[in-house]
This record gives sequence, structure tokens and C-alpha cells, in this order.
Amino acid sequence: MQEEKEPAPAASKARAALHLLHRQQLHESLALAPQMSLRIALIAGFQASLAVLVALVLTLLSPWPQLVGFPALGALAALFGRFAPLARRRRIVAVCALLLLAAVLLPSLASLFGASEWGLVLVLALVAGLSTVAVSRWDLGGPGAVIIVFAAGAALHPVASAQELGARLAATAAGGLLAWVVCWLTDGLRAKELRQLQFPVVRIPPISHQWIAGARIAAGAAVAALLAWAAGAQHPAWAAIGATAVMQGSHLHVTMNRALQRLGGTVLGACLAWLFLAQQPPLWGIVLAVIVFQFLTEVIIGFNYALGQITVTPMALLMTLLASHSSLAGSMPVERVLDTLLGAAVGIALAVLFSSADDRAYLAQLRRRR
Repeated sequence: MQEEKEPAPAASKARAALHLLHRQQLHESLALAPQMSLRIALIAGFQASLAVLVALVLTLLSPWPQLVGFPALGALAALFGRFAPLARRRRIVAVCALLLLAAVLLPSLASLFGASEWGLVLVLALVAGLSTVAVSRWDLGGPGAVIIVFAAGAALHPVASAQELGARLAATAAGGLLAWVVCWLTDGLRAKELRQLQFPVVRIPPISHQWIAGARIAAGAAVAALLAWAAGAQHPAWAAIGATAVMQGSHLHVTMNRALQRLGGTVLGACLAWLFLAQQPPLWGIVLAVIVFQFLTEVIIGFNYALGQITVTPMALLMTLLASHSSLAGSMPVERVLDTLLGAAVGIALAVLFSSADDRAYLAQLRRRR
């Protein structure tokens, strides 16, 4: 039997790490990509913004304004399936609404049964892994598992009673239903544009590969969030979100691009959020800002992931502020940057550590060509 050859130095993990630090990597992360359809991006931004706006307004005017974050989380189901045919889009939004509901249920239920803080972090990591598999298995598309993890992170706040758990779930489900209704009523706006577009064939990986990817992302989310929690972070879920977003990259150079783009965009977005919060805006000013940032994110993120992070960061911070009624608004932007840096670093390190010889060989060939 012939012995298996050791990978060439160009395909080693150490060499792969050096390739990812090449200046060409920074140039790639700054490049702008053409939008597949700006019209559909505008429609998707309108749909998501409308769903979140209605969810926020109705909840704030209801007898349960303290639940405002959860209907808004459910309404994020409208982010999915923007390029799917009309009937399939409705199925995708419905499935994603259920996934968001499950993401709120698992940590809330764990909290109700007395899980410790680090135990809740592990539940968050489990959600990251399972949602990664679900998004891939059912071909749900962007924005991927990161939105599901965001919902789970928002549900890490302690649950005191079964009634509170039921209220969270009902509010999240109502937001998901609202997202489905908004997409059902407005999806005809996409019909003409969809008929004119040609989409690449989507290849769903084997189920074994999906579970391996899910396990990797669960490990990355767990390591990042536990490190953030051990360091005393108030929102360790942000580190898990950062690791999940980075590790969704299909190749090592894509993973590194996402890390650089997420970090750079988050820094600028956090500065924007800090400037906005420094003006001590009223409640309805915060609601309006969330909607504006949500719309802008969906329009520009297709050009470059970093551009989307500039607007999604203040949107996420303001939604967190609304949901948690936190008194730490001034420190939230700084923590968001630090947690994102931690999550991105963990994501890159584990992506290289878990990489296959084929992944590293592909990266080496890419660098030689350039």
C-alpha cells in the first residue's frame, strides 16, 4: 500500500495563514461587486423595513411594549428568499419564521430551567450549528444562519416564568406572520424582474458536509462567545455572531474577506451608532433610525459586505437597545467592535485549523495566479 504523501508546503496551514495576510487579501475585501438586481434589492429592503416598522409600532402602542424586540426579530424572516420565485419565497419566509421562533425558544427554555450563563452560551452555539445545517439543507440562502443566531442572542436575557416564555414566543411568531403577510402582499413587485434574471445553479452539498460545516460553526460560536463571556462582555452573542458570519465563507479567502469586511464595517457602523446615541434621540427617533438603517443595509450589502456592516451595526445596536432597555447605551458600540474583532479572529483561526488540504491548495493556487 502506498503511503499517503504529506501536503506540500504551499498547502500547509501555516502557509495558508500567511496567504491570508497577503496585501492582495485587503484589496479583494475592498472591491465592489455588481448587484444581480438593484431593483430586487430595493424591493427586499422595502419589504424587510415595512415588516420591522409595523412590528415595532404595533408593539410599542400595545399593552406589551416591553416585548418590542421579539416581534421585530420574527419580522426579520422577510430578509430571506429575495431571488426565489414567488411561491417558493412564501415557503422560505415561513420556514425562516419558524427557525427564528426556535432560536428564541431554545435559550429562553434553557433559562427558564435554570441554565447558567455559560450554559446559555453553549445553547447559542448549538443554535448556530443547527441553523447552519438548516439553511444549507433547505437552500434558504442569504443572509444565512447569522440572523438566526442574532435572534437567539436576543433571547439570552433571563426568563422568570412560563408566562414570560409564552409571551416571547407569541410575539416572535406574530412578527414572523407579519413578515409572511408583507411578502405575500408585495412580492408581485419582483415578478417582472425575476423573469429577466438568470441564476447560477445552486449545488447543495452532501448532508455529511452540511453537518461538518454546522459542527465547525458551532465550535467557532462557542469559543468566541465563551471567551467574550469570560472577559465580562455584556453581549457575548455578538462574538458568536461574528464567528458565524465569518465562517460562512465557502473558501478560505472568502472567509478572510468577510472577516476584514465585517471588522472594518463594524468599526465605522459603531462610530455612526455612537454619534447617533450621543444626541439622546427619543424613542420614535430610534425606531425611525432602525428602519432607515435596515433599508439601506439590504440595498448596499450586495455591492460589498463591509458597506452592509456600516449600516447593519447601528441597526442591530438600536434594536438591542429597544429590546433590552439597557442603560449601557454609551458602551454598546465599543463592545460591539471588540466582540466582532474577537469573533472574526476566532472564525479565521478555526477556519484555517479545520481546513482541508484541498482548501489550502486552492488558496495557494489563487495567490500564485495573482
